[in-house]
Amino acid sequence: MWDYTDKVMDHFLNPRNVGSVDNPDGVGEVGSLACGDALTLSFKLDASGRIADARFKTFGCASAVASSSVLTELIRGKTLDEARQVTNQDIARVLGGLPEQKMHCSVMGQEALEAAMADYYSKRKGGPSAEKKGNIVCTCFGVTDDEIRKVVRENGLSTVEQVTNYCKAGGGCGGCHGRILELITEVQGEAVQARAAAAPKRPAKLTNIQKIQLIQQTINEQIRPALRADGGDIELIDIDGNKVIVAFRGMCAQCKVSEFTMKDVVEARLREYVSEELTVEAEKNPDSSEHKS
Repeated sequence: MWDYTDKVMDHFLNPRNVGSVDNPDGVGEVGSLACGDALTLSFKLDASGRIADARFKTFGCASAVASSSVLTELIRGKTLDEARQVTNQDIARVLGGLPEQKMHCSVMGQEALEAAMADYYSKRKGGPSAEKKGNIVCTCFGVTDDEIRKVVRENGLSTVEQVTNYCKAGGGCGGCHGRILELITEVQGEAVQARAAAAPKRPAKLTNIQKIQLIQQTINEQIRPALRADGGDIELIDIDGNKVIVAFRGMCAQCKVSEFTMKDVVEARLREYVSEELTVEAEKNPDSSEHKS
């Protein structure tokens, strides 16, 4: 049995805003009965352009019902621009979290909202189409490449299994796994380029004090977070000209690939952000005799 939170069970057993809005301004339908989950979301705007009523009909599991119920509560009273900011992560957060294998239910809610708003705008001149965009990648569940890119980008996904958990793509015959991996790599590449574009440019010339400060800043902001994510850390020991001496701490201290980390992560980042002339060395173990009384 799934480990659901009390909030999930409450919205499953006592769902809010079930049904259809009379004379809706927008209707979004996502999923299909053949795939196991389907959601229809409808909303009505008041005179000020805010969502006065939002209702849903869901065919699916407890997570699907709970996600749909929470979504209607989240968007009521909002303008369409404000409602557009609601993400699947917001839905999961209000529910106190969802099992990883059920995150696709929160994504389905977000997609239904987008489809309903697209339906609203399509009825107005020049509005976007409510039809799915992109090329179908997963024929088993009808998921497009645009949908996969979006879910990878917004949720920081890195494996095919995660993509399946979030949007079902790849959960059928498996024939699309290769294409899903290509899309993950594509999105990750875009993220790397975005970080590089946003990163401060390396100064043309540095004083010794500026160099020391920039080295420490780069370690704190560009290197240490990645190491701490894996249970490790790094300490700046000394700077001798263009030689930077560091010591690995935590899990990194016992890691067999620490030499690789030093050259391909630490030295590469310092050369990128500080100076191409920098080299990095590990702190040498002090002679035990120096510590004898």
